[in-house]
Amino acid sequence: MMNGPPCSYCELLSNAFCVHLFSVRELPPICPDVRQKHRISIDVLPPEVKARFVSEPIIPIRTKTAKEFQDDVERATISGDWKQVHDFYLTTFDSFLELNGAFKKEANAPFNTIEDSGINIKFVNIVYDALLHTPADTQKSVLKGIINSLLREWKGPRTKDDLRAYFVLVQNPQYTSPATYVIYAHLLRQIAALAEADHHFLMHWFKKLPQKRFKQLVERLQLFITTRLFPAKPEELPPMAKCSWWIPSATKVLSLLNAANSISSSSIIPFTDFYNLTLDHIDFMEDYHTWQAHGNSNRFTFCQFPFILSTVVKKAIIQRDSEQQMISMARQTLVDKVSRRQRVDMSLLFLNIKVRRLHLVSDSLDELSRKRADLKKKMKVTFVGEAGLDMGGLTKEWFLLLIRQIFHTDYGMFTYVKESQCHWFSSWKCDNYSEFRLVGALMGLAVYNSITLDIRFPPCVYKKLLTPPIVPCDLDTPVGMATLTLDDLQQIMPDLAHGLGELLSYEGNVEEDFYTTFQVFQEELGVVKSYNLKPGGDKIPVTNLNRKEYVQLYIDFLLNKYLVIKRNSEGNTLELLRPEEVEILVCGSSNLDMGSLQRVVQYEGYSKTDPTIRAFWDVVLAFPLELQKKLLHFTTGSDRVPVGGMADLNFKISKIDVSTDWLPVSHTCFNQICLPPYKSKKELRQKLTIAISNAEGFGLE
Repeated sequence: MMNGPPCSYCELLSNAFCVHLFSVRELPPICPDVRQKHRISIDVLPPEVKARFVSEPIIPIRTKTAKEFQDDVERATISGDWKQVHDFYLTTFDSFLELNGAFKKEANAPFNTIEDSGINIKFVNIVYDALLHTPADTQKSVLKGIINSLLREWKGPRTKDDLRAYFVLVQNPQYTSPATYVIYAHLLRQIAALAEADHHFLMHWFKKLPQKRFKQLVERLQLFITTRLFPAKPEELPPMAKCSWWIPSATKVLSLLNAANSISSSSIIPFTDFYNLTLDHIDFMEDYHTWQAHGNSNRFTFCQFPFILSTVVKKAIIQRDSEQQMISMARQTLVDKVSRRQRVDMSLLFLNIKVRRLHLVSDSLDELSRKRADLKKKMKVTFVGEAGLDMGGLTKEWFLLLIRQIFHTDYGMFTYVKESQCHWFSSWKCDNYSEFRLVGALMGLAVYNSITLDIRFPPCVYKKLLTPPIVPCDLDTPVGMATLTLDDLQQIMPDLAHGLGELLSYEGNVEEDFYTTFQVFQEELGVVKSYNLKPGGDKIPVTNLNRKEYVQLYIDFLLNKYLVIKRNSEGNTLELLRPEEVEILVCGSSNLDMGSLQRVVQYEGYSKTDPTIRAFWDVVLAFPLELQKKLLHFTTGSDRVPVGGMADLNFKISKIDVSTDWLPVSHTCFNQICLPPYKSKKELRQKLTIAISNAEGFGLE
């Protein structure tokens, strides 16, 4: 297997492209609209209005089949005579027309649809898999052929056969070494410069790639971006000043793959695979401020392509942006007071919340309503009548108590759906917008103050929060208007969703067999109430003809009427987020790694070598996942992990000098568990299991 062409060959490639560098037209604006790159609305062009087709030249007829090629490779491997295989590669990669001749299913058929690229993907994969095991001169011949193809002058719009050639070339597995990066960069540049309608075709073709090949494409692009940013051997690459377009081109092509992944009926790969963790180490605030200043112009920033930024980066941007806004406001206030010779009160630097425990919700609502201008400041909480300086513990206690009270079923704002284990809006209190605004404020404050909230909303709530995808300029513009579907209902009320699905697919007489009308019933505080889905609904039977309308109205009644909200965020930071990322920022991640927690835990009164601590970790690491979650919930008030991982929990194990008959005690405000000095692992396991399994209203302080 060839590790890359020799240095002289690298220089040959670099020189060839450097000569051509000045004749290649500049890239158009990289990202004209964030919603095209992140929320994926570029899939808006109907097939009949795609880029007009230009007349395509005659493609050479090639008759080699995948089976024949595999036989050729097998014979060459045994005999050592690679001439026939070498000639195939030499001819195939000589031009775009030859690529089409080799891999197009029917040489001169149009294949002008997004549904079928016309390329024999199986044959392409076989050819590329074999390429990495051919002699070095064969691999070099492929790269030379790609150079020749890319260096040709092109006139007018690209043909669909050109797109097919790009589609094949970008899948070449040779682009994993800096030795090939000059070629790769120019290929990416040409793809990035294609018309939007051409990108539309490529996006849909990418969507149909096998998952393994799709993931490899993403990984090669990520490696290219990482290596260009932080090269292990800078001398292997051209100076950054001469190839500043490399990263924008690669990121633009990566955005096509992200788009393909997002419009797929089920994601091809997890959205987190598009994160480039190298970007956690760049000056992302400078990138963010450039984006703020220049928007989505031709001044490239990673913030134009937020799918590539990890949640850690996005959280840091949100928090630092908030801090900078508040520092600026506080500075101006201080200057004003000093200029007027007024007394300076340092409390203006904080969001000061004073509440009575017996009136927690009403006091909190009043405080946050009066201090809306201070919501992005660091919080300081005071419980009236109680001494104590808030060093973070009181703030967390306020969040925990408020969330528990608001989400308790007796309070009436939310119901808990056992079958989906999530909270949903109570219909009888849905008109009390002030309290629902309080929930929204709590979610935002939790992000700004690095508090993980123990709430369980289904994904569609976060989907609503980010619709439309770009924050409106008018703060009174309603958001949360996304249409929710049966799939969204499935996340909340799976049994009901299944029943409605059965209704839609029923092949018999719906009216006679289901005997239902456009009226639905809901239980509210133990009382069953009826609601008409449309005027006179109780007298309108559901039939085979109107059942789709009935299902959609039912879904609207259950899901859509509660979620029209007003977003009062300032700045553009929400544009960076996916719905799933908002959930992670607010509620944390469900991925537990107790081994990581063991490495970062703090001890008070114990050391990591004490028998009680060794027994504790032996027990905890052997716990099933459900008990590990209960331990985390017992100690921190939530069974989820903050964005920064276990290290951000500041988890503490303290010694409590009491009888070993006592159960462990936790201080959730400080993420602290207190352990008596148990004498045996068996005793520790028994006492700990009892404590964490009965945590609600027991053992918590």
